[in-house]
Amino acid sequence: MMLAGPIFTTILTLAAPNVLNVAMQSLVSISDAWFVGQLGTVELAALALVFPTQMALGQMSAGAMGGGISSSVARALGAGNRAGAEAAAAHALAISLGMAALFAIVFVGFGYTIYGALGGSGRALDGAVSFASILFIGCVAHWIANSMASVLRGTGDMKTPGYALVVTAALQIPLTGALTLGWFGFPKLGIKGPAMASVIAFTLAAIWMASRLIGPKAALRLRWPVGGFRWVSFRDILKVGLVACLVVILTNGTVLLVTALIGRAGDAAIAGYGIGSRLEYMLVPISFGIGATLTALVGTNIGAKQYVRAQRLAWMGALMAGGIAAAIGIVVAIWPDLWLGMFTNDPGALASGRTYLHIVGPVYGFFGLAMALYFASQGTGEMVWPVVANLSRIVIAVCGSLLALDVMGWGVKGLFTFVALGIVSFSAVLAFSTTRPAWRG
Repeated sequence: MMLAGPIFTTILTLAAPNVLNVAMQSLVSISDAWFVGQLGTVELAALALVFPTQMALGQMSAGAMGGGISSSVARALGAGNRAGAEAAAAHALAISLGMAALFAIVFVGFGYTIYGALGGSGRALDGAVSFASILFIGCVAHWIANSMASVLRGTGDMKTPGYALVVTAALQIPLTGALTLGWFGFPKLGIKGPAMASVIAFTLAAIWMASRLIGPKAALRLRWPVGGFRWVSFRDILKVGLVACLVVILTNGTVLLVTALIGRAGDAAIAGYGIGSRLEYMLVPISFGIGATLTALVGTNIGAKQYVRAQRLAWMGALMAGGIAAAIGIVVAIWPDLWLGMFTNDPGALASGRTYLHIVGPVYGFFGLAMALYFASQGTGEMVWPVVANLSRIVIAVCGSLLALDVMGWGVKGLFTFVALGIVSFSAVLAFSTTRPAWRG
């Protein structure tokens, strides 16, 4: 099916479990903000401060390094090299342990510095650091779960990781409410509740998926690699995964810098922008629902030297993701309170969020298309153009925002206009990249 099935049907069939998974992950994100919103505006501002780094954890473990893992496994299997695919699985586990340690050191050890630099202060900063300390100390669960899910996706098995993460997300939502607000006799942890629930849910997911890669009946066995760990296997994953992590840093850097700029207007403005940009972040997992499938499909077809089919798969998936994102963007641009009203009734936060969605919502279709092409690019093993695309976005968004605020005096409307233009540039560069040699053999 991956090498010869009808393009639209193949994408739809393989993407369905991933789409269901990301729908549940989106509900988790919404529920986190809703439960924390019951605590107050300061707590919501704390969540907004830590949210970009929380999303970076998911994006790097599942979409970035995870894409490198899936690409390595898929290209090896497409070329008929099963031993190489099993070596990739073992090296993926080693990489996930190292990355988890790195995240803990950075975001726990330097939490006050990082979230303070984003404009956090007082109780909002304390809340952000409390949330981050629990999440990132326990993030080894996220890294193992998402890395093993990527191994399975590389083999073409989208069902196991999709359903495992759906079930654990369904558990995570009520657990978040219980731990945040003290339901059912659980301790009332406040802002720490969503972080604790996330660690518990991903621990269960990690155990579930690792079990499917152990034993004689496993489609691809997770075991000590023949000949031990080798740099060539690490390199095959890292040449995609590390560059993709840089892309995540650039993507999140845009939001982080805009958050710092809008922080000049106070906690209410940060909270409103945080709620609005949360929807943009949710477009990433929506695109990932299709994009993770594209990584495996493109990788398998590139490995089999079916370059034309790989390109057609990428564009069909990108148009599907772009259409979904465009529909969401148009709805929230016209009726922003459908989204904003779920989290806050603070007038300042609502005003900031409405301005953001009125201006940026109409270009969400370009964002969905770009993200799908980004995931497809991981399958080729060539990541130069995704980096160029993200650099163009951050330069336009950040430099334009500074121009709008400090030179032209256009305020937040000008800032958000340049954020939207950055998204359009991001999409245009990635569309151009599909004409380059990596896609033609």
